[in-house]
Amino acid sequence: MTSPAADTSAISFPSPGTVPYRGGCVTEPAFFALDYLVNWKADVTVNGEVHTDTPVLELLKAIAADPQSYGVSAGQAQAARERFLEQAGQTLEQEGGQRAWLEKEF
Repeated sequence: MTSPAADTSAISFPSPGTVPYRGGCVTEPAFFALDYLVNWKADVTVNGEVHTDTPVLELLKAIAADPQSYGVSAGQAQAARERFLEQAGQTLEQEGGQRAWLEKEF
């Protein structure tokens, strides 16, 4: 049996994937990517409830601030935060940015 702290199924969201550039010249791709990831929207499922097309980082911050109101444990909220930082951090690093920039957003 999985312990609640290690359970990552309570909060699920897709990986952000690559940053979609809209064309034109982007002189600072790392900062463009950071802005994209901070405002990135996706469908997020929290304890069975789907939050459609919601800003992922913003929702994860709200869950971390009050996990009980979302029906999850603090460990589950932390696991989702770490998963976001891992996935989005990789995307940001591919664009020349740093995972630490995303960590500051939390």
